[in-house]
Amino acid sequence: MLLFTVLIVALIGILAGGVINALADDLPLQRRIRLPRYVPNDKKRAIHQRYDDEDAFQQAEAYVQKDDEPRPIIAWLGITAFLTNNRKSSDGKVTLGWRYPLTEIFTALLMVITVLAVQDETDVSTTQIIIWLAYMAIFMLINVIDIEHKLILFIVIIPASALAIFDAYITPTNHTPHLRDALLGGGLGFIVFFIMYNGGYIFTYVLGKVRGQTINEVAFGYGDVMMAMLSGFILGWQALIFAMFITVFLGAFGALIYLIVSNFGGNRYDAFTAIPYGPYIVAGTILVLLFGTEIGKILGSGGV
Repeated sequence: MLLFTVLIVALIGILAGGVINALADDLPLQRRIRLPRYVPNDKKRAIHQRYDDEDAFQQAEAYVQKDDEPRPIIAWLGITAFLTNNRKSSDGKVTLGWRYPLTEIFTALLMVITVLAVQDETDVSTTQIIIWLAYMAIFMLINVIDIEHKLILFIVIIPASALAIFDAYITPTNHTPHLRDALLGGGLGFIVFFIMYNGGYIFTYVLGKVRGQTINEVAFGYGDVMMAMLSGFILGWQALIFAMFITVFLGAFGALIYLIVSNFGGNRYDAFTAIPYGPYIVAGTILVLLFGTEIGKILGSGGV
């Protein structure tokens, strides 16, 4: 029975990953959602460039809005596109990257881990599991867009926050917060990261003045503030505290790995290179959501 459930959830995860890929292609470019297409990488970047005059900006906007080639049905999923050799568009100019199958695989993996993490929990309802599976898909969408565009979109965070509040209202258990704790968690996450967000601006402004240079990058974007708020809604204020500690630790560890890889790769590290922070918030949230009890035992608190 468990094996059958895992296989079904894995299939759902792969299909959800295909939807995530399509959303990640269109949402950051502020365009209507379409069926999967071959989207050039330069088009994905076009909207984030700065232009010196209005004509150049209008040309970039027109390029972004231009239709891309639809993918055949067999290539709607990245996995099937790779397996059937349908990675390239008909003119051969666009090739699907590894992001497409990897997103589907990791979405399925997260959903399977979710089911396995709660298999022995008698107080977790089917409704709760379904909502948690939805969270995994949302987290993957946030990660893909943040890694690719360094953006965390309101159009994703706001509906996800509404779902988290609804979740707290209808399914309060030992593993999820009651509505009051969820609202306090959202407020706490917003306030703490809003302070860090403004602190980052102050730090880069002062450092820029000292160095006599303009620094456009900041440690935290406003999207990270909204992601921390979503984490608080999902976990509640008490569990959020543990998640924030885990997030900071993972962020520091990830930055260290990035420095090491950059040095060994022969690339000189720019002190103000922006590193997406959203995936670390997501990782901290998932760890506490699914393994809060185990983390609590490790920390000697009996549960998170």
